[in-house]
Amino acid sequence: MVSDQLQSCAYHALSDREVTESLNSNAEVGLTTEEVARCYEQYGWNELQFKPGKPAWLKFLLQFNQPLLYVLLLAGMVKAFLGSYTNAGVIWGVTLINAIIGYVQEAKAEGAIAALAKAVTTETTVLRDGQTLRIPSRDLVPGDLVLLASGDKVPADIRLLKVRTLQIDESGLTGESVPVDKSIGPLRLDTPLAERTNMAYAGSFVTFGQGQGVVVATANGTEVGQISQSMENRVSLSTPLTRKFAKFSSTLLYAILTLATLTFAVGLGRGRDWVQMFEAAVALAVSAIPEGLPAVVTITLAIGVNRMAKRNAIIRKLPAVEALGSATVICSDKTGTLTENQMTVQAIYAGGQHYRVSGGGYSPKGEISRLSHNTTVEPFEDGLPPGLTACLMAGILCNDSQLKKTGKDWSVVGDPTEGALIAVAEKAEMSQAGLAAAHPRLDGIPFESQYQYMATLHHAGQDAGSPVIYVKGSVEALLSRCTQAMDLQGQLIPLEIAQIEKEVEAMATQGLRVLAFAQKSAAVHQHSIDHQDIATDLVFLGLQGMIDPPRPEAIAAIHACQTAGIQVKMITGDHIATAKAIAQRMGIKTAAGVIAFEGRQLAQMSDREITQAVEDGSVFARVAPAQKLQLVEALQAKGEIVAMTGDGVNDAPALKQADIGIAMGKGGTEVARESADMLLTDDNFASIKAAVEEGRTVYQNLRKAIAFLLPVNGGESMTILISALLARELPILALQVLWLNMINSITMTVPLAFEPKSQGTMQQPPMNPHQPLLTPTLLRRILAVSVFNWILIFGIFEWAKSTIGDVTLARTMAIQALVAARIIYLLSISQLGAKPMNYLRHPAKAIADAPILLSGIAIAFVLQILFSQWGVMNTLFATAPLTWNQWLICLLPMLPMMPMAIFTNRIDPPQANVAGNR
Repeated sequence: MVSDQLQSCAYHALSDREVTESLNSNAEVGLTTEEVARCYEQYGWNELQFKPGKPAWLKFLLQFNQPLLYVLLLAGMVKAFLGSYTNAGVIWGVTLINAIIGYVQEAKAEGAIAALAKAVTTETTVLRDGQTLRIPSRDLVPGDLVLLASGDKVPADIRLLKVRTLQIDESGLTGESVPVDKSIGPLRLDTPLAERTNMAYAGSFVTFGQGQGVVVATANGTEVGQISQSMENRVSLSTPLTRKFAKFSSTLLYAILTLATLTFAVGLGRGRDWVQMFEAAVALAVSAIPEGLPAVVTITLAIGVNRMAKRNAIIRKLPAVEALGSATVICSDKTGTLTENQMTVQAIYAGGQHYRVSGGGYSPKGEISRLSHNTTVEPFEDGLPPGLTACLMAGILCNDSQLKKTGKDWSVVGDPTEGALIAVAEKAEMSQAGLAAAHPRLDGIPFESQYQYMATLHHAGQDAGSPVIYVKGSVEALLSRCTQAMDLQGQLIPLEIAQIEKEVEAMATQGLRVLAFAQKSAAVHQHSIDHQDIATDLVFLGLQGMIDPPRPEAIAAIHACQTAGIQVKMITGDHIATAKAIAQRMGIKTAAGVIAFEGRQLAQMSDREITQAVEDGSVFARVAPAQKLQLVEALQAKGEIVAMTGDGVNDAPALKQADIGIAMGKGGTEVARESADMLLTDDNFASIKAAVEEGRTVYQNLRKAIAFLLPVNGGESMTILISALLARELPILALQVLWLNMINSITMTVPLAFEPKSQGTMQQPPMNPHQPLLTPTLLRRILAVSVFNWILIFGIFEWAKSTIGDVTLARTMAIQALVAARIIYLLSISQLGAKPMNYLRHPAKAIADAPILLSGIAIAFVLQILFSQWGVMNTLFATAPLTWNQWLICLLPMLPMMPMAIFTNRIDPPQANVAGNR
């Protein structure tokens, strides 16, 4: 189907009529249902087809492209050259198993992240059969009539038919850094791509204005689709942490090679056989390499991403998982994130009169009552006063939303604020459909954060000839454009700005969100409006104050974040008094209380003053999008790790600058989504707290893995190094080390990646991302357990060799004793180690709480039985079968490991953050 795709190369040179006719479309009603079905069959889905990525066989081979594995492959080659084919086969076999595990886990991780990315669908607005619909962008077909608005991602290549101050960011396609002003007239055929102003190309973003056009190409037929065919659709698993591990591995490799070479040279200098010394050097190199660590890191990150998705936080960029664990400040929007975004108008001020509104939610049930002296409720005797009617009409006509009834419940299709305006008007028995029919909309200006208002032009109805412009928006935006006001009887009177501001303050201190309304008579034959038409001479109609109750779960989440050492700051476009009232109720404050700053205050501050304000303040109201970026930069300059929420077009710079940019999955624009590191599918602050919690858990689990794996490498290395230097027999051979490091370690370590969050996860300070991979406390833990393992291996081996006289059996017992002690150590650093006595008394609870961990231990135990009792394994790994008494002796080291585990947990608690205190 892709080969049949239309390409948009020539449509810029055609007239509007030629374009629509060539696509069998209609510029007024769009495609019919039958035409859409036919186009689906011909063109398929509107999805890009990328160049196939690396084939599976190449991805598998790349698993061997690790410096530490080079040592193993080389060791196997030398063993084969010396005729030790069995040893060589085992070394290569274990390396192969490592590659298989790495390939499978990376494939799963890539698949999971790619699936989450696909789960975030984009939608677009189309006109089909004369009806405006919201559909998934993948459902678009050539000929569809698409409506574009500020914040939209252009879903396909579109020939524009109508524009209103439309600007589109095409930097991703053309490299042009400045948004392009769009037009609608046909252009010359040879017009370059970057100058085709009557086209909107797939993948670009609408930054301002609105437009309408017909789809001329979809999927790989678009301009960006032509490019995508030469690109790989690749999911990157690289993060700062994985790169830190890679650097650690490279450093370790050089240290291992140096140490192994010195061991080999010292042995030869003492006259020992070079084959024996080579065996010792290989064993030393193998023992020091943490072969299972890369796989564990990948698995842990992938599990963290999936857990976050289940808690409504979708990770778009993997490094965000790590950054979340280090976050020190969360800057959150108010509406919908901290509050329920379920608006209800509770107070009205119109014509100099106060009104109270009853009822809740979006139900039209309720009454509007007049207040006398703000206490006595007085009924209306002769219907609604003209001044109140005009204010309610402005709210219901200057509106792009609708109320929908499903069973007994009412919901809003569109913006919750607009839903509240419709509901309050219908409580006064005003019908949205009836008013829209009596006063048809002629034109409109959509809301733009830059202007803070929306305006619509309406036919005045049968009684008057002049169209009327209705405007709603922030109080500041409208008052500066008003010159008169309407009294209760509908007469024009002088505007009393001081009184209106007093009323706004009174509503805001109650926690109400306040909108202002105004109108203006247009010219008799005027059919369109622009910003200049409402720059002045507006008539102020009144105020409507609506409550947006705080989310109960957000209040709890804010408290949890503060307990975890994370500051929460509210950044909102609302009135400062409203913001302070909500912040007080939600506990968003510093030790000095709720300190708030307005955007206009910030605009007059120096950089130094802004830095101080952002430290002292907990609320920032009436903040412009550009100021959000300033606040993020000021916090980062103080060393903070900042998470920032945003949903608008102009929030994109702040989201990109923040360490973790968080976009709203339900209410956010496509521009904000593309700029973010993480999406909230429920637009809820509690989901941010959950993501931070999971980010910290990922670090804790990685920390446990390091604490478990490296002491074994340390104990093995010390054993082999000292044995070689003292010219004694090796207590453990290279192949046996490989078994421990690969099979046993991975089997027992992977379950740590599934560990749930600990009870103290959100009761510790944030992690410092700049601290080294191995912190001082972690190094002390690793050294202590390494020495214990060295003593254990050496002691059991020497005792068994002198008592039994069989070196092979002594080595087998040393390995089994080490694994037995490891089981106790693993339990001590796992979640079961937090309350060991409780789990000993209630083993069923341990099984229920940690099934994966206990399963991993059980599998490891079975494998160890095969390791010593199965003849094939005896041949491959030079082991010997153990008797029941010998097995009991191997289990004895579990006892001294218990106090060792308690000691190491005290010097380095396993539930602590990886990087410790800041």
